[in-house]
Amino acid sequence: MKLRVYLTFDEATVREPIIWKLAKEFDVVTNIRTAEVKDHMGLVGLEIDGDDAVVEAATQWLSDQGVTVAPIEQDVIEG
Repeated sequence: MKLRVYLTFDEATVREPIIWKLAKEFDVVTNIRTAEVKDHMGLVGLEIDGDDAVVEAATQWLSDQGVTVAPIEQDVIEG
């Protein structure tokens, strides 16, 4: 499964290496597609690739860390 999500980091989470921890904690491949990070917030477009159950557990873990996870709507033409 390849899941594309937007991750929103607040002031409490923006300085933490959460994406690195995600890759260490779960058997997933992460690919940062876009990012805008400032002192008090961050927005990252991230692909997470791995087994379905592992990807679901990884996204739940992100939420548990205080990161807002929102799916990126896939373009119908892109497939």
